[in-house]
Amino acid sequence: MGATALPRDLLDWYDRHARVMPWRVSPADRQAGIAPDPYRVWMSEIMLQQTTVAAVKDYFERFVRRWPTVRDLAGAEDAAVMGEWAGLGYYARARNLLKCARAVVNDHGGAFPDTYETLLTLPGIGPYTAAAIASIAFDQAETVLDGNVERVMARLFDIHAPLPGSKPELKARALELTPHERPGDYAQAVMDLGATICTPRNPACGICPWRTPCAARIAGTASELPKKTPKKAKPTRFGIVYLARRSDGAWLVETRPEKGLLGGMMGWPSTDWHEGAPTDQPPCPAKWQVLPGEVRHTFTHFHLILTVKTAALGADSDPGRGFFLDKHAFRPSDLPTVMRKAFDLARNP
Repeated sequence: MGATALPRDLLDWYDRHARVMPWRVSPADRQAGIAPDPYRVWMSEIMLQQTTVAAVKDYFERFVRRWPTVRDLAGAEDAAVMGEWAGLGYYARARNLLKCARAVVNDHGGAFPDTYETLLTLPGIGPYTAAAIASIAFDQAETVLDGNVERVMARLFDIHAPLPGSKPELKARALELTPHERPGDYAQAVMDLGATICTPRNPACGICPWRTPCAARIAGTASELPKKTPKKAKPTRFGIVYLARRSDGAWLVETRPEKGLLGGMMGWPSTDWHEGAPTDQPPCPAKWQVLPGEVRHTFTHFHLILTVKTAALGADSDPGRGFFLDKHAFRPSDLPTVMRKAFDLARNP
């Protein structure tokens, strides 16, 4: 089967089976002339980085209700955006979301650029995201390569070299198939194929539109692919987190530094997180009590175990770091997940 027939067969399948998602224009609407909103495409692609569609849907809908255009988002308060993002993880994405929105407004008149090269100049947009936006939002013939597409290409061409070293070969194969007709729909079709048919385990080869030409199906190796270089074991780090409440109900919180983990997020004062035993560094003098239990959380590169200490503070307390947040302004949902776990432990020791 030739390279021209493959995308055509996949698009025929996509026209019947495209997933319905709040940021997507259906194949029928797109062919009727309804163009995708680049703002919604960009927002979804940033949110979907290292996160599942199921986890993103509610966040996406809340964001676009609150900030329906890129100008609305560019004018938002940083803390409001970080609060809405809380729980979605990888908080550098939220910081770059704001930076990118402001760059689009300030440098591009509020309109997203429509070329891969220019999209790459925006904060938080790398090669994959630039290709996805150019393709899906502007129907440019760019090659989109995410985990789903890598898996499909590895199986379609029976490529056994392990990831990440095989990425260039997988990208070259994907490029061969990227059509100039309906490239935006095609990009979404390949991702849908990987997400719903060519799944990591137990691929549904019997109903796949590329069943006949798939080299791994013919060789019986589909379930083994793609192969991956074994990951190193994650280290475990330790720390102490301090939850203190003033007599009027205000909570002692701090804004984390812009750079680093949870950058720019509101959280509880804590020690540094190291692999050795943490050094006690309370934010102010008080009768600190160690709670039973501990907080466990996993980041991309390490596991974290936190001891939680609590204290009741007087009305005249003057912390060495952080600030008091009025009890009416405090929302646990504004905290990043690891900090919310500490709050939940303190509330239900």
